[in-house]
Amino acid sequence: MLHILYIGDSNPASTSAHRAHALERIGHRVSIKNPTDADPIALRSRWMAALHFRTGYRLVQRQMLKWTRNVVDNALQPDLIWIDSGELLGKECVQLLKQLNCPIVLYNIDDPTGKRDGMRFASLLGAIRIYDLVVVVREETQNECLALGAKKVLRVFRSYDEIAHRPFDDNADIPQKFRSEVAFIGTWMRKEKRDEFVLQLIGQGIDVNIWGDFWPKSQHFSKLSTHWRGPSLGGSDYIAAIQGAKICLGLLSHGNRDLHTTRSLEIPYAGGLLCAQRTSEHTELYREGVDAVFWSDARECINVCKSLLYDNDRIDRLKRAGMQRVRSLKAGNEDVCRTILEAVFEPSLIPNPLL
Repeated sequence: MLHILYIGDSNPASTSAHRAHALERIGHRVSIKNPTDADPIALRSRWMAALHFRTGYRLVQRQMLKWTRNVVDNALQPDLIWIDSGELLGKECVQLLKQLNCPIVLYNIDDPTGKRDGMRFASLLGAIRIYDLVVVVREETQNECLALGAKKVLRVFRSYDEIAHRPFDDNADIPQKFRSEVAFIGTWMRKEKRDEFVLQLIGQGIDVNIWGDFWPKSQHFSKLSTHWRGPSLGGSDYIAAIQGAKICLGLLSHGNRDLHTTRSLEIPYAGGLLCAQRTSEHTELYREGVDAVFWSDARECINVCKSLLYDNDRIDRLKRAGMQRVRSLKAGNEDVCRTILEAVFEPSLIPNPLL
């Protein structure tokens, strides 16, 4: 059993907390420290958090360093430090954590070396050389972290959580308000044109139900308002909306250079039918037309949805096959955590050819 000092979001509904609990489930002792505790007003209030996001959290590094020093002074000796996301911790903070004399892992499923989020990851990138292992989810990020001097980089797929995303045992338990023909569960993003994509489907008679934040900001919201069911979902409501839909859309963030998302794993695991953009990673994960369905543009998506909505038996077959497939991939949090821990304590892991 390892003692893991886990630095990440401790909100029980967060994906970070899910990973921490997965580490516990596979037999490790985990001490969770939430870095936003360093300055709750600055890091949790809407306006101040937006400011620090845009400035790469450089303006809160004094508070972060004080918080990190307190963590180091009061921590029972860990065997490993796991930092989830890592955007709040600059170079001096990670150097201070080195005083605990154990490996430090950075796990980040965003695109810290990409351009979509501007300066958001400036503090993280300044510390990238200090980590013993950096774990990312795309090939470009892997190569760019190596170019920035990362010692070792491991690429993994995103993951579902074996407990948090477990489907209802009985479909009859799914509330009627979460049942739909086609569902999209995700955030409106200004430059991603998700609203325009969904409007094209609606315009062809497909009843799309939307759950997610910021959709009222869309310039097309007057046309989408009757399809918007409310803000982001969590817990059993999230599972109900996936499992209660005949088809679940999987839309990527192109600004984030996505070729798959967490929804790509969570939807089939939770009993939904994944209907997503055809990419190299999606077709690596699933057999098209067997475990999931794919499309290249809105027109093809419309045709796919229309053909499926007339064939409930095929929808059920695809859902069952998708559930079996995703479980066979070992893409749950527990398996991914095992892979990362094995990589940390395996000295032959991926040397940096650029150093």
